[in-house]
Amino acid sequence: MLVSYGSSVSVTTDDPIATEVLTSQLEIEQGLRTLEGLPFTGVSAEYYPDGSPASQTTFVAGKKEGLSQRWFENGQLGFSCNYQQGKRHGTVRSWWRNGQLRSIARLKHGVANGKQESWYYSGSKFRVINLADGRESGLQQSWRENGKLYNNYEARDGRIYGLKRANLCYALENEEVQYRD
Repeated sequence: MLVSYGSSVSVTTDDPIATEVLTSQLEIEQGLRTLEGLPFTGVSAEYYPDGSPASQTTFVAGKKEGLSQRWFENGQLGFSCNYQQGKRHGTVRSWWRNGQLRSIARLKHGVANGKQESWYYSGSKFRVINLADGRESGLQQSWRENGKLYNNYEARDGRIYGLKRANLCYALENEEVQYRD
């Protein structure tokens, strides 16, 4: 459960720049975050009932700019991203509640580029994909939680070469085939 409470910096219409305000105080007007009708510059924040931070996002002239972070109730960082002119830019990281890394994405002005990685809750590798301007390009791989590779293909010029979405034709239990009667 999230709540927005506590004191915030007082802001007048003559001074749209604030150090920190609660996210609930901001409005969205024509795609921009505003405070008292003016594009907001500063940090918006949300807090859990115990006062610990839930989220914090920096804005410049109504657009996300710079660091944005979210935390789980246990204090573990859950998401961290940089924004440039309102678009995700650079390395975006997310974590599972248990502290294990969940994903790493690389973006350039809001478009995925380069190596994108994901992990299972257990910490086992889930997927590694390569993107160029948001499209698959190069080696793409995915694993089952037990570590077995099930996607292994190369994407080139819109074509796929290799194994994509291989499903088992039989059930495995402890890596042994279980035949159906």
